[in-house]
Amino acid sequence: MSEQTPLGGGVPPTSSRFLLEVDGVEIGTFREVQGLRLDVDVIEHVEGGQNGYVHQLPGVMRWPHLVFTRGMVQSDALFGWVQRSSGQGFAGNGDTLTRATGAITVIDERGNRLRSWELDGVFAVSWTGPSLSADSDVPLTESLEVAHHGFRAVTR
Repeated sequence: MSEQTPLGGGVPPTSSRFLLEVDGVEIGTFREVQGLRLDVDVIEHVEGGQNGYVHQLPGVMRWPHLVFTRGMVQSDALFGWVQRSSGQGFAGNGDTLTRATGAITVIDERGNRLRSWELDGVFAVSWTGPSLSADSDVPLTESLEVAHHGFRAVTR
């Protein structure tokens, strides 16, 4: 596949399914992922006698938290992973955080994996359950927020 060819063979892909895996275990398929982003701080260096510009050098790379949103599912894989890396799982590991390797994968309408972003040092920092009301017919959703040390893109 050339650098110019869009994923999916010529037509930019659209997808409403994003798979999250942690240490090879499927945590779930999500309908939205926010925060897949990289920011690089810029360090400015002023050179004496150079008045035409300021030297700009790359600094620290920053990776914002990722937020996953999905409908409710029956799998307990999400909570199993959270329990291993926090609470009693964290305490039972001598208060040492066990960071995992994760992957976000875009899945097309046929179930083919199109592109992945492999996450380093991932752990859950927040989970939000559905708002429950007998007066509402809004679909139940949950969201998961994770911290990580960066990612790299992988074309499948």
